Amino acid sequence: MATAVEFKHEVLLLMGSGHSHGHTGHSEPTPQAMAARRKANRILAAVLIPLTLLTLAAMAALWPSGSKEGLTLANPYNAAPGVTFDTGRIQRVVTESCTAAASQAPQQGTQGAQQEGQSDGGSQCTFAFTEPDKGGNPVKVVINPDVAKSHGVDVGDSIRYLNLTNAQGAAAAGPNGPAANGAPAYIFVDFVRTMPIILLAALYALVVVAVARWRGLRALIGLVGAYFVLVSFMLPGLVEGKPPLLLALVGSTVIMIGVLYFAHGFSARTSTALLGTIFGLGITALLAAWATDAANLAGVGSHDAATLANISGNISISGIILCGLIISGLGVLNDVTITQSSAVWELYELAPATSARKLFTSAMRIGRDHIASTVYTIAFAYAGAALPILIIVMLYDRPLGEALTSAELSEEVIRTLVGSIGLVLAIPVTTLIAVLVVKATGIRAGGQPAVTPDDVEDTGALAAAAAVAGERTAAGGASGQPAETRRGRRAAQSG
Repeated sequence: MATAVEFKHEVLLLMGSGHSHGHTGHSEPTPQAMAARRKANRILAAVLIPLTLLTLAAMAALWPSGSKEGLTLANPYNAAPGVTFDTGRIQRVVTESCTAAASQAPQQGTQGAQQEGQSDGGSQCTFAFTEPDKGGNPVKVVINPDVAKSHGVDVGDSIRYLNLTNAQGAAAAGPNGPAANGAPAYIFVDFVRTMPIILLAALYALVVVAVARWRGLRALIGLVGAYFVLVSFMLPGLVEGKPPLLLALVGSTVIMIGVLYFAHGFSARTSTALLGTIFGLGITALLAAWATDAANLAGVGSHDAATLANISGNISISGIILCGLIISGLGVLNDVTITQSSAVWELYELAPATSARKLFTSAMRIGRDHIASTVYTIAFAYAGAALPILIIVMLYDRPLGEALTSAELSEEVIRTLVGSIGLVLAIPVTTLIAVLVVKATGIRAGGQPAVTPDDVEDTGALAAAAAVAGERTAAGGASGQPAETRRGRRAAQSG
């Protein structure tokens, strides 16, 4: 019974209820503890406030004008006069001879399914009879060969297609017929993915809010803010030729400041994680700047890079790659720093009398496990994104070393290495800052830790308390008897 009572008091303490062990009851921070706490918070504020103001000033100085003067990129979705982009739902899919289909009206193609699969010796084309969303009779849409071969189209799919019936030079085409030159009047453009994406986004938001509650909702809102910074500041800045290293550092720092404080609240724990994140971000930026130049990452062989390089002289492909190397590691870096900071607080709350050296050593054991898992996370994430390139390189049958350093894979390899180094170095720095801060702000009368509701919102404290209780039971419980004595007594009773 005594063990249960003590365990209950321990759990209540970890939940921030103010209970203490034994018979001390409620304990208030001593004047010395309050002074130490204020001093630590002042130190954090003295570092973070000027850094935040400097970042915002740099953001204002680098803010792009938004002008697109001089850009000559043609929008593929700007249709020619008389051409429209329509949407519809597929009713039936057939495979016919391309030459025969071009010389007959779609009404003939709809007469029976016996024509499906017939061939006159020419190449075969896939056609989808599609009911337009705007109403009217089904139209015969020709499907691109690569889409038909790789994915295909099915009955019920929503597609977007070009309507050429009213295009200039196509006056001889009927409402459902081919153009005068025999070309198809309706050409597949893309699938309509609006509904699946909306459903997935709604499910994601529901799961996050259901599990993480208000903190999860704040994180989602913070993600929207991060997207705003990326779209309105970083991307236009790259187009206008702003310094990519400064652009990435300033934009990433603003994102991390907003996301961390908005999602996790204003506390010493969050400030500690932010300092560790900024340190890791700086290391990543320096390594990315060196690697981009040393490895000559110029985006050679990329169709998108070639397109950007040709539309404006202000756009630097190597600068875009540099900025991408920094941005790509933000999420994992934020994850390891906030987790490591929280681990230090949880460990200290369980054993407030632990010395700073032992606290750092214990937290780093957790950090080492986190390092191993996050390194795998980064590597596999980039490997999944580059899977088509990996398959192509494999089919080339090139030596492994040559393949990894090729233009196709070198960017992904360097991105993995740079991001991993930054997050690995951020872990001990974050741990050290957290230990110093928690030892300065966590002193209470009677040796109890100063626990705030924000610091113990996570359920990790309860799990840790249960682990302590389990260790007590294994060691002999609250009776203070050695485990060997209790086992011996049980053995004697069973004998």
